[in-house]
Parts: sequence; structure tokens; C-alpha cells
Amino acid sequence: MKAKIGITEQNTEAVAEQLAKLLADEFLLYTKTRNAHWNVTGDNFHANHIFFEEQYRQLDELIDSVAERMRKIGHFAPATMKIYLELTHLTEYSERTNDGLGFMKDLLTDHESIIEFLRGNITPFAEKYKDYGTSDFITGLMETHEEMAWMIRSYFR
Repeated sequence: MKAKIGITEQNTEAVAEQLAKLLADEFLLYTKTRNAHWNVTGDNFHANHIFFEEQYRQLDELIDSVAERMRKIGHFAPATMKIYLELTHLTEYSERTNDGLGFMKDLLTDHESIIEFLRGNITPFAEKYKDYGTSDFITGLMETHEEMAWMIRSYFR
């Protein structure tokens, strides 16, 4: 059954396409953060291990919320690694060290990329596609990523 929520099917399709890209980005960032949690080394191992765990748990909730937002507007969420790798704006791997700061530099770049993507979609979702709910939703996601990026950025002098 189609969602009758006061937004045209053409508009929900356009929004869902962007949300699918966001979901792919979130999932890839989650995977990279899990990698950091599992493989971090160095003097601050324990603190970094816990920090990365907090971050991936937060990302897990974001992933679920993005997929559920797609369902709320009447579309299915992509759910394969192949599709995520095709849709993502992020790179799967970058050269870095396995110390905490090496991982953090890589993850910070990804958070900032997602922030820019979200910021760029807030106005079009509301004004062009008349989906104020999704516009509000991604504003909240942007603020969450801003906080997560700030936490990472705080490790650097």
C-alpha cells in the first residue's frame, strides 16, 4: 500500500534516493568505526577502544532511524554491502595508522563529509520536495554528526 502523507510519489522517490545514499554513508562509517574499535593500538588503547564503541553504538541507532525514515515515506531501504558501496560518498579504506589518532583523522573526514551532505539537503527536502518532516529529521542527524565530529576533533591540538 502506498503512503498517502501529502507528498507526491515523485517527491518521496527523490527524497528516498538521497536517504539511500545517506544510509550507505552511515553504514560505511559504522563499519569503519567498528574497525577502529577492534583494531586500535597504542598508549591510549583502552580509552580509544571505549570511545570508538560509544561512537559505533550511536551510529547503529542512526542507521536504523534513516532506514525507518525511508519506510515512513513509503520506500524500502537498501540493505546490501554491494549497494552501499555503490551509493556511498565515502571511501571504504584510507591509508592511516592503527593508533587512535590515525583512525580519528579518517573518521573525522567521514563525519564532516556526511555533515556537508546533510546540510546540502535540508532546504531542498523542505522547499523543493515539500518533505518538511525529512528536512527536520536530517537537521537532527546533522547536529548529531556535528557533536560526534567535535568529540573526535577534541583529540587533536
